[in-house]
Amino acid sequence: MRRLFPAAPGPDACRDREWEPSEIAEAYAYPPAAAQGAPDGGWLRANMVSSVDGAAHHGGHSRPLSSAADMRVFGVLRQLADVVIVGAETVREEGYRPVRPRPAFAERRAAAGQAPVPAIAVVSSSLRLDFSLPLFAEPLVPTLLLTGAKAPRAELERARAAGVQVIVAGEGTGAEPTRVKAELARRGLVRMLTEGGPRLLGQLLAAGVVDELCLSWSPRYAVGGAARIAGGPELDAPGELRLTDVLEDSGFLFTRYRRR
Repeated sequence: MRRLFPAAPGPDACRDREWEPSEIAEAYAYPPAAAQGAPDGGWLRANMVSSVDGAAHHGGHSRPLSSAADMRVFGVLRQLADVVIVGAETVREEGYRPVRPRPAFAERRAAAGQAPVPAIAVVSSSLRLDFSLPLFAEPLVPTLLLTGAKAPRAELERARAAGVQVIVAGEGTGAEPTRVKAELARRGLVRMLTEGGPRLLGQLLAAGVVDELCLSWSPRYAVGGAARIAGGPELDAPGELRLTDVLEDSGFLFTRYRRR
């Protein structure tokens, strides 16, 4: 891996080599404002991968677009976060499991006042989830379920009976993006990471609550009709982000953007 932008000082700054997890962690460190709580409630980072022709997945899974370096970045971003926000469809498609602790990050997380691992927060309106899966039944820290006040009552009771922590973050059947961020921040989960899927990321972007987008550009193409990284109704005008970082490894570009 090497840094392309911004240019770093030193003769070895752009040399291609495998980075240690600590180096990746420093490159992707949350801004100090995240720990203090941003004005609109925490710092929400999104992490997605895209093929060069815009596909967010191949065959319903993101793994075919990924690489060893991409998975290292993916793992580090999780270890930096207080909470990982993910849509219910992605939980089902990708077979989500609880985050496992990594000894290399134990001291860092403890010093930051974080739990041993980030919580997983699942966003769902239908609540059609298998609560016997390890994600809900065997997490090191309780899995959260973000939904609306008018979500199906029977499913709400089933979730609570399974020991899932339900957070009401909307007045309708589903969670509202601005409420998601506020409710998690109110619980001290201010370093937020969302891994999509495209529908959830589209809702968060449209609401203007995504502070940072970490996008891995895969040197692969998928053709077909796979979704882009963000889905939903077209915005009245395109949103704008500011490019802050570009790393490269084996043809993969690891980019970071912040909202203006």
